[in-house]
Amino acid sequence: MQGEGQAIGGRAMESMTGRLLVATPVLKDPNFDRTVVLLVAHEPGGALGVVLNRATEVPVADVLGDWSDLAREPAVLFEGGPVQPDSAICLARMRHPVKPVKGFHRVSGAVGTIDLSVDPEKLRDAVGGIRVFAGYSGWGAGQLEREIEEGSWFVLDALPGDAFVDRPDDLWPMVLRRQGGMMAAVAHFPPDVALN
Repeated sequence: MQGEGQAIGGRAMESMTGRLLVATPVLKDPNFDRTVVLLVAHEPGGALGVVLNRATEVPVADVLGDWSDLAREPAVLFEGGPVQPDSAICLARMRHPVKPVKGFHRVSGAVGTIDLSVDPEKLRDAVGGIRVFAGYSGWGAGQLEREIEEGSWFVLDALPGDAFVDRPDDLWPMVLRRQGGMMAAVAHFPPDVALN
């Protein structure tokens, strides 16, 4: 449950659903180098998220033609993560987040996942934009918490537009810069410097 404390290893764990994981320069997994991940689920059994800043060159129209009119620019598929790359997760930003919409599952505020089996024509008035992700990022029970403790991720608040920025390549430094202070300095960290 979002916002509820849950015990993990004797410690209370707050759900991080709806928050951003921002890769630190310490993280050496090439799947996540300089990535920004939106957590769409975080429970005692694990976590699931999508990488927001890895656009492909495959147009949404080529894969999900009926949905392409709702896709925000760039209207391409995104690499959501290394798990099940043949599956699709669709994020949507609702125009009226308080109105219930069939097939929409709220992650945070007006942003949530949407069921791609729903007729997109019926959602046209309710949806302000979508983004489609091929695959996702997943962590088993306690795995994400260990990676955070090891310094691999910053856990930061998401803004409603983060998942739908026009220039996703700029998202990693943009999110870090808006934190201010030392965190903003990390945005200028050279990509080819090795940390031990």
